[in-house]
Amino acid sequence: MRDSQKVAQHLPFLRRYARALTGSQASGDAYVAATLEALIADRAVLDDPAGPRVALYRLFTKIWNSIPVNGAGEPGGLVAPDERKLAAIMPLPRQAFLLIALEEFDEAGAARILDIDVIALRRLIEESGRELASQIATDALIIEDEAFIAMELEGLIESLGHNVIGVATTHAEAIELSKKKKPGLILSDIQLADGSSGLDAVNELVRSFEAPVIFITAYPERFLTGERPEPAFLIAKPFQPSVVSAIASQALFFERNARHRDRPMPA
Repeated sequence: MRDSQKVAQHLPFLRRYARALTGSQASGDAYVAATLEALIADRAVLDDPAGPRVALYRLFTKIWNSIPVNGAGEPGGLVAPDERKLAAIMPLPRQAFLLIALEEFDEAGAARILDIDVIALRRLIEESGRELASQIATDALIIEDEAFIAMELEGLIESLGHNVIGVATTHAEAIELSKKKKPGLILSDIQLADGSSGLDAVNELVRSFEAPVIFITAYPERFLTGERPEPAFLIAKPFQPSVVSAIASQALFFERNARHRDRPMPA
């Protein structure tokens, strides 16, 4: 495959990443253009053992991090409030968060892009999760019948700045808890011990209110077949706390960003 083809297939995603990182389309595209210019000057960059996609993002990152102050967007530009929240996170945690949560790199790939080790990457993701969650904190409902996992999730979600309104172990308990206070975030197992379904519970809940949902299951392959609508956010058991942190923050950030975009403009 020619170098141009190797780059072209990843370019739209690099632009998306740059847009999220800078908070400005014009600024993001300027960094991507600078990356392409650097690539033309040194095509050997693409020979990275981790592959051309990692190489492309790694080169972009070197250029981004070479600028003393980033994330301010274009002077006089209009930046959505939710994008300002993401831009407020310190540069390295923000990059780690986006590489894992938005671009879906594995930990090894993201660590190579940022030129750090995996342990340092996990610390950055946890930091970004806390920082972002503190700005968009919400009430969370956990639907999980395994007591140890429920306690771990509750502690993790609260450490991110959210308030856990309760832990439901069955479909009926989930409905009852949400009647008392509607959650802004739902974390749900799929298969519950009493034979009820977390999917059914969530489907019933979201008919009456909107909230991002993260499904946590030991059998993710059963729900990623392409044969039916699939969960947008799916975490496999056993899970890494850093992954839950990143996905929870991602779900909340993009759900609120979508709500902002859908809001009608004032007359």
